[in-house]
Amino acid sequence: MTEQRVDIKKTLKNYSTTVEKELEKCFADRGIEPRLKDAMEYSLLAGGKRMRPALCLSIAAHYGLDFDVTVPFAAAIELIHTYSLIHDDLPAMDNDDLRRGKPSNHKKFDEATAILAGDGLLTEAFSMMLNVQGVPAERVLQAASVLAYGAGPNGMVGGQVVDMELTGKLDVALGELQHMHALKTGALIVASCLSGAILAGAKDEELAKVIDYGKHLGIAFQIADDMLDVIGDEKELGKPVGSDEAQGKNTYPSLIGIDESRNLAIQMASSACLAIKDFAGAQGEFLRGLAAYVVQRAC
Repeated sequence: MTEQRVDIKKTLKNYSTTVEKELEKCFADRGIEPRLKDAMEYSLLAGGKRMRPALCLSIAAHYGLDFDVTVPFAAAIELIHTYSLIHDDLPAMDNDDLRRGKPSNHKKFDEATAILAGDGLLTEAFSMMLNVQGVPAERVLQAASVLAYGAGPNGMVGGQVVDMELTGKLDVALGELQHMHALKTGALIVASCLSGAILAGAKDEELAKVIDYGKHLGIAFQIADDMLDVIGDEKELGKPVGSDEAQGKNTYPSLIGIDESRNLAIQMASSACLAIKDFAGAQGEFLRGLAAYVVQRAC
């Protein structure tokens, strides 16, 4: 699937370190209510691969935009992602007690504080995006609009609603599952890719390639995630294996089995690589390698 000359894990870790330095100063010296600040930072700084901001950074760099310019916008994407995790874990949603090996936000604090922490992260994300410097204002506005769409009712939020509707439902079709994940997981991944290209001033024909890459990467990522809930390591996952089945979730393994899920994940990763086959240099290698890596976690 990929040439693998770039050390994917190391490069992803480098992106993560860059993003985390930005995240650490998000709420410093802001006069925010201490309990709210603690709750937001508890989840925001709890670790993770920071894949979504890495996609934004890498694609922007491929089109010639410096990291220093892009990183505040990319970090804002992680605020949106973290808000979604806090809210997903709530009793009214997935009712998860653990996230990345630590008590979920509502377990560490309380349900009301967790809701408000998520709200604070979401709104602050767009403040960060709209204050990005060194990029023409029209690009910043377009990129922020893309993130709002991907995170909102036509994207991630809509996908969460579909997820709740499908939980416990019998005879779910594969197309229904794919639609749900295209919204809940895929939309923010696509938006992360697309916003980086927009910030860097990529042409329309280039944006189409980036969208195609993000869509296939999102599917591959979700299939692998579903597989890991069945065959993964609890210490690496940071939550009990089998939680999807226990909650009555419809997943790729539950619908088509582990072997077919593996085959489909590999196919989607290959399609992601094909979409950006003409991306030269280190960023192209990283992006293609990342598509392979998200599948290899589970295969």
